Amino acid sequence: MTPSELYLDAAATTPPLPSVIECINAVQREAWGNPSSLHGTGLVAAEQLARSRQTIAAQLSADEDELIFTSGATESVHLALQGVAAGCPPGRLVISAVEHPAVEGAAGQLAQLGWTVARWPVDGSGRIRLELLDQLLAPPTQLVSLIWGQSEVGTVQPIPLVASACRERGIPFHTDATQLIPQGLMDWSTSCIDLLSFSSHKLQGPRGIGVLLHRQGVLAQPLLTGGGQEGGYRAGTEAVALIAGLAVALQQLPRFNPHQSMAPPGSTPQIRSMRDRLQSKLEAIPSLTVINATEEPRLPHHLACLIADRAGHPLAGRRLVQQLSRLGVACSSGSACRSGHAQDSAVLTAMNVAPSWRQSLLRFSLGPWLNDDDLDAVPPLLIRAIDACT
Repeated sequence: MTPSELYLDAAATTPPLPSVIECINAVQREAWGNPSSLHGTGLVAAEQLARSRQTIAAQLSADEDELIFTSGATESVHLALQGVAAGCPPGRLVISAVEHPAVEGAAGQLAQLGWTVARWPVDGSGRIRLELLDQLLAPPTQLVSLIWGQSEVGTVQPIPLVASACRERGIPFHTDATQLIPQGLMDWSTSCIDLLSFSSHKLQGPRGIGVLLHRQGVLAQPLLTGGGQEGGYRAGTEAVALIAGLAVALQQLPRFNPHQSMAPPGSTPQIRSMRDRLQSKLEAIPSLTVINATEEPRLPHHLACLIADRAGHPLAGRRLVQQLSRLGVACSSGSACRSGHAQDSAVLTAMNVAPSWRQSLLRFSLGPWLNDDDLDAVPPLLIRAIDACT
């Protein structure tokens, strides 16, 4: 984020908090040793790691041995799905039709091992069709993985309900909570979720560190083997400074009740009202349609739009992102993990959006570094970008 840039791409990554950077620098100076070493330098690092683990576990209402630190949500997803699958013969894995590429990738690897992958259909808002629950959770389903907050269109899935249904049937349940956790801390101790993954850099923590929360006994084997770190589930010297930075970032987040019908309140109380203010101004642009404009729950910091030119013809979202960048606005045209490919959005396809519109998505995702004056500048700049792309 440059000083003059309006950064509205929190769903891709977030600027680390100054307190996070200060913490990382201090740990790199004072606790740079290998936490597995038995000498004084190593013991300092081990103590810092233990304190950070304790803080993170407390913020998530989890036991310390339920945390596995990874390089990010992608690794956490693969460890979750492959770690469970290793403990049983191939069966059916159920994922939603609107998953992140990391889940799709892990599912593809299981398919190569003989698993059947079933994709849970979604409605026009991107929410799974609950009338299919009994059908999809029936045998031979042995594992379910659903995204909690959809990064492209902001849909929040009914994760507590599905997790409870899976527990009743003895089916391990994983959720990719990468977009959800930054909006508010959930209570792991009271949930029916068996595995939950997220990344630090989505919540103003450092990039390069992620978490997999897991119930004891659900993982059959690690993804990475070697030194036996992280309870034997993830080999490799722990990134002590990054873990400490994650602990600092998590302490800034509010808590929410995932059993309530509304989405979490946002990383600051102002986020939802800022989003709604921006939405009302964007909706005044005739060639723009906000996806899920009135749907709840949805991610409170998220706006997804379909963009056309003044004649009503769909515009390429990637071109608009590039043009807006030239005007000082940072946003995206979908998942950052697919940003290098000009292709139809799999999410919009699953939502039955008309083919001509599937490359016309523009996503704005907000954070507490923004204010109303910043956001008021966005609509006129978007109009300029639309005209420049016509």
